[in-house]
Amino acid sequence: MCGLLGLLTAHGNAGEFTSAIETALPCMRHRGPDEAGTWNDGDAIFGFNRLSIIDLEHSHQPLQWGPEDEPDRYAMTFNGEIYNYVELREELTQLGYTFNTSGDGEPIVVGFHHWGVDVVKHLRGMFGIAIWDSKERKLFLARDPFGIKPLYYATTDAGTVFASEKKCILAMAEDLGLDLSLDFRAIEHYVDLQYTPEPESLHANIRRLESGTYALVSPGGQLEQHRYFEPTFPAVKVTKDKEQDLFDRIAAALEDSVAKHMRADVTVGSFLSGGIDSTAIATLAKRHNPNLLTFTTGFEREGYSEVDVAAESAAAIGAEHIVKVVSPEEYADAVPKIMWYLDDPVADPSLVPLYFVAAEARKHVKVVLSGEGADELFGGYTIYKEPLSLAPFEKMPSPLLKGLNRLSQVLPDGMKGKSLLERGTTPMEERYYGNARSFNWEQLKRVLPEARHEWDHTDVTAPIYAKSKGFDPVARMQHLDLFTWMRGDILVKADKITMANSLELRVPFLDKEVFAVAETIPYDLKITEGTTKYALRKAMEQIVPAHVLHRKKLGFPVPMRHWLAGEELYGWAQDQIQASGTEHIFDKKAVLEMLAEHRAGVSDHSRRLWTVLSFMIWHGIFVEDRIDPKIENKDYPVKL
Repeated sequence: MCGLLGLLTAHGNAGEFTSAIETALPCMRHRGPDEAGTWNDGDAIFGFNRLSIIDLEHSHQPLQWGPEDEPDRYAMTFNGEIYNYVELREELTQLGYTFNTSGDGEPIVVGFHHWGVDVVKHLRGMFGIAIWDSKERKLFLARDPFGIKPLYYATTDAGTVFASEKKCILAMAEDLGLDLSLDFRAIEHYVDLQYTPEPESLHANIRRLESGTYALVSPGGQLEQHRYFEPTFPAVKVTKDKEQDLFDRIAAALEDSVAKHMRADVTVGSFLSGGIDSTAIATLAKRHNPNLLTFTTGFEREGYSEVDVAAESAAAIGAEHIVKVVSPEEYADAVPKIMWYLDDPVADPSLVPLYFVAAEARKHVKVVLSGEGADELFGGYTIYKEPLSLAPFEKMPSPLLKGLNRLSQVLPDGMKGKSLLERGTTPMEERYYGNARSFNWEQLKRVLPEARHEWDHTDVTAPIYAKSKGFDPVARMQHLDLFTWMRGDILVKADKITMANSLELRVPFLDKEVFAVAETIPYDLKITEGTTKYALRKAMEQIVPAHVLHRKKLGFPVPMRHWLAGEELYGWAQDQIQASGTEHIFDKKAVLEMLAEHRAGVSDHSRRLWTVLSFMIWHGIFVEDRIDPKIENKDYPVKL
């Protein structure tokens, strides 16, 4: 595990950027506090920060390797973990290759020499990879299939820069001649969706390599990007007598994934909430670590804590359990720091409790397992039930649907049946935009006066929907969430917030072998009998404690609606809005009116307010240089 930073120069002058790389590296020291260093060969320069997890004494980066006749042909740095590295090493050894380390990095570069760009198809893990081929004079960049690990890049006249964190590129902007103008289209997407969708970032000239893609670039050239992983959900029928076989295959795949995710030369713990996802992971992990530690967080307010259920689960599986309770004051104080770590804002209030539970976990372990990805793979969101309730509309002729849709528009708000009628007569492509959208068009125009109606969430969703034609309705929603909500929110916070605490988070559900089974589950075994993730629950019947088997998912719920309306955060929010230098972006008067409406109980604006507040704090740090994020590591560049 590490943070990578590098530059492929356009003019063969990599050595001239050594100082810039060394200055920018501390921006992500939290990703790898154990080692740091640089390497260059004229065209390319790499920097890295290492968090040592496997082969602690060796496997230093950048890692150089080459065949006997071309020693040191390749230089590689990567961020992540390859869980099948033992099997890859054995396979490549049988093909005649030799290894100098016992870590998970060397099989990547040896595999690249043998398979070329197809090495990514052999990797089972999470990764952002950079390999420089000094013979072909080409740089290879790649991200894991689901986008667990990040990889930013930018191209200027100086060359192509890439990094695990955007702030490192910001720190090098002056040296690279990089224009740091903001991207208003990306800002609108963020406000609309609560996150910045890939490949965008809020800076117009800095982008992200998308999940499941690799890229090649030569000195002075542009990135050539290629998608190597395209998730599919084939229409598979499972007869009643074969259902148990499917459940057994799910259980076996997950058990194998957890076993491989436990590979480490340091202690591995597990996050634990009150739901089936994290409980399944922790229960399986306990089989490999009898002294497993589990961690959860909550709040003092009743109804916003899973602490008791998590403690009951920990006791049931025999794990030692550690709890962190977060106060409103701690919550508000941590927000600027968290926005700094995120690089771009994500308007998910659960980021803050995750930060605190990660900090607590890091006192005890270096790696934790978590349950992210189960909902997207196994059909866990309640909204996935919608196609069942709307099925009668599918049989109606088009003219009738259009007429009923027009009727739904004139019915008064709140009238019984209006929502069902409106949703049932609206195509899925226009109706479902992922688990995120908080503003409708009129609300968006209220706070973003310059919003353009041709820029909205369909910019993001339409190309994804185009690839899912033929999937069943639930699978289409899952497929959309894999490319939107999961990689824009779920995985960004999972990576950035745990790495902020130098803690590695591993997600066994997001394993390609688990997905290979999950994609074959028919929709009637995902959403059935009044529950979600039906097949997963059946697969876990003999594994997880009974009290969580059918419990509703909560995660780390945050009492944001109450806090923003009450003394806890109302004054704080008002101060943030008034101090923000974002008048050229937001109508601050409208935002303050929205805050007042929320406090008066006129409307629940909590999600919308948090979206705007998160951006304003981010802007105060990265653009205005007005807010000090109070990062403990003080040798990062103050002005990015």
